[in-house]
Amino acid sequence: MSLAGQNAEGAVVVATFPMPSGTVFDWHTHEYHQLAWAFSGVLTVLTEQSTWVLPPSRALWIPAGVRHETGAAGRATMRSLYVRPGAGVSLQPATEPVVVAATPLLAELIGYLGGTELAAGQRAHAETLLADLLTPMPVTTISLGMPAGEPARRVADGLRRDPADKRTLAEWGMVVGASERTLARAFVSGAGLPFGRWRTLLRLQAALPMLAAGDAAGRVAVRVGYDTPSAFVAAFRRELGVTPAAYYRGA
Repeated sequence: MSLAGQNAEGAVVVATFPMPSGTVFDWHTHEYHQLAWAFSGVLTVLTEQSTWVLPPSRALWIPAGVRHETGAAGRATMRSLYVRPGAGVSLQPATEPVVVAATPLLAELIGYLGGTELAAGQRAHAETLLADLLTPMPVTTISLGMPAGEPARRVADGLRRDPADKRTLAEWGMVVGASERTLARAFVSGAGLPFGRWRTLLRLQAALPMLAAGDAAGRVAVRVGYDTPSAFVAAFRRELGVTPAAYYRGA
């Protein structure tokens, strides 16, 4: 990790994190607001409620105090801006993470604020511009809770490891030692969803980093358990309102 842009009178600190494939920054919080941006590669940010997948065209504003986890399935570089609360650079009154468009101008400004030779006046002007460039994007996220009870959690963990696993709930019951009915109730009571829809959302969640990295929808469909690309596209559109190709277009 490298830190730049530190200034006693500045509101913003810029940090660069090289992230080899599989890097995870485990659950944590910050006293500062954070703007997490993938300078290269694809980031995944999780909170207790939602998951965001961030190619370089998107960044995530994470308000101070929000517990989150950040990772990269492939090789990536994260640049984060840490913004002192109350300093005038904010997306208030946001209390939950917000996706913003990482425009070329915002990307250049992040690099500029990371410079170590900025005078106080230059830094103040740049921070004012930063506030103007934090433009929220409407993005549908996938919220996925966990089922209740140890047997059902073992099923969920198995599917997280391999979303393409096609075993029915009855077949899973033979593995974890619980009846199909018991497992079905556990998914509804704990995750708030029937097992079939929970598995659909899990597959789509697993697909997002692959799509963000540029993998073809047909290839992604097979890797997350769909027999045909058309079935994958139909499920994606039904749950997220757009096609896989449109989800990351025009950020």
